[in-house]
Amino acid sequence: MAVKGRNDRDRFSTATRLRALGEQTAARVYRSQTKRQARRSRLTGRAALLALVLCSLIVALAYPMRQYVSQRAEIADLQHRQEQARRRVEQLRDLKARWQDDAYAEQQIRRRLHYVMPGETGYVVIDPGAAEQSRADLGAAQRPWYANVWDGVDKSDASDQ
Repeated sequence: MAVKGRNDRDRFSTATRLRALGEQTAARVYRSQTKRQARRSRLTGRAALLALVLCSLIVALAYPMRQYVSQRAEIADLQHRQEQARRRVEQLRDLKARWQDDAYAEQQIRRRLHYVMPGETGYVVIDPGAAEQSRADLGAAQRPWYANVWDGVDKSDASDQ
């Protein structure tokens, strides 16, 4: 019985408890290190080389792909311009064909140049707003010359818009 009592006492002693705690801690540390090593060993040299090759391929193909996309956009823009030019050529051909017709040419000459046929009386209708504007210009003689020049510049800018 004395032997049994002594083993129980050793089992509950501080030194025994500390030794058991140290062994448990060492076992945990060993397990975590082996797990880390197992994780590290997943990335092999082949996998690193494969990753390096893939990255270099991506970098090598980035510039040509950008060039390809920009050239496709330029081709689309040129095709659009070509279609517009084709439509403009058609319009000009139609206009040329109309001018070949004597009746159309006569109509345009009468309208644009105010020509009349012999025996007809021509009338020119003046815009009433233009008459008022010309009366306003009569007051320009009493203003300094540079004010008249500046007004002319303003009027030409307004007509462009």
